[in-house]
Amino acid sequence: MRIALGADHAGFPMKDTVRQVIEGLGHEVLDCGTGSTEPVDFPDITQDTCRPVQDGRADRAILVCGTGQGAVMAANKLSGIRCGLAHEPYSAHQAVEHDDANAIAMGAWLVPHALIPDIVREFLGAVFDDDEDTRRRVAKLNALD
Repeated sequence: MRIALGADHAGFPMKDTVRQVIEGLGHEVLDCGTGSTEPVDFPDITQDTCRPVQDGRADRAILVCGTGQGAVMAANKLSGIRCGLAHEPYSAHQAVEHDDANAIAMGAWLVPHALIPDIVREFLGAVFDDDEDTRRRVAKLNALD
């Protein structure tokens, strides 16, 4: 898979670790910024990171900001993006399996460094549980747009 990866200045210190995990799992990374701890606005980074998913250049997106909250809020305002907040592996997996997420947000200030590989692996390895119940629920989510 091709994964769009983006972080604001607060998430930047964790970004390289996430990149290494993605690549270690055999996926390609599309770096969508930022490249330092100089302040940037998370809505801009979120939009830049989700755009490749929207236009088909990436399969999924991973966003990293201080808490993950700003990124998840911004991402879920974008057409075609369904983003979950993932501070532990179970939520990362369930966001895809039950909610058809194509993006996750993580909080660099909150996620224990040791959980990053498990979170990324679970998110990228998960498959949408395409049964009648999940399709119905996702259709209802889409109807909220």
